[in-house]
Amino acid sequence: MAGTTPILFGTSNQHKLAELRAILGDLPYTLLGLDDIASAPEVEETGATFAENAILKATAYARASGLLTLADDSGLEIDALGGEPGVHSARWAGIDTPYSERFRIILERLSQTPPERRTARFRCVIAIARPEGLLTTAEGVLEGMIATEPRGVGGFGYDPILYLPAYAKTVAELPAEVKNQISHRARAAAQARQQLLDIVRNDETAPPSL
Repeated sequence: MAGTTPILFGTSNQHKLAELRAILGDLPYTLLGLDDIASAPEVEETGATFAENAILKATAYARASGLLTLADDSGLEIDALGGEPGVHSARWAGIDTPYSERFRIILERLSQTPPERRTARFRCVIAIARPEGLLTTAEGVLEGMIATEPRGVGGFGYDPILYLPAYAKTVAELPAEVKNQISHRARAAAQARQQLLDIVRNDETAPPSL
């Protein structure tokens, strides 16, 4: 039931935008990205948690665009590294550092860590806001282990080093259709999808404003 009512996803990351369009494609919205709107503000991610950063972005972009807006913050948490990279995942080891170098640093730091202590997860929080303020948040987690070497060419970010024992593959080795069903972003988006449906129903049944 895809429609033409615009809704904004506060990202310029085309990989994230494509994933969310695939997950929310049957909703009555046209999902736009930051590149589709004029004068998107720069939002500094000063939050201490994924939720705080997602809310900062969603509320700022909703005010700027006048649209119902989603924004996410997500990253990799490695238990043996005290939760690093965590909320700093996109900037960890330097914002311009290639992921191949980030992988090398992580694997070197974990070189003496036994397999059972290489537990890690991707976490994603999606915030939904209107121009007048926050509506709700949704969270998804994908548990796994840090692989001993990067594997796979699919996905993006840290996907090649998060190994999923149940699939015997890293996230980067999964077919896109599988990743879009089980990923941290897919799980957060599934919750957000229901919340968006509730918003649609509430809008349809609300009395007209005078």
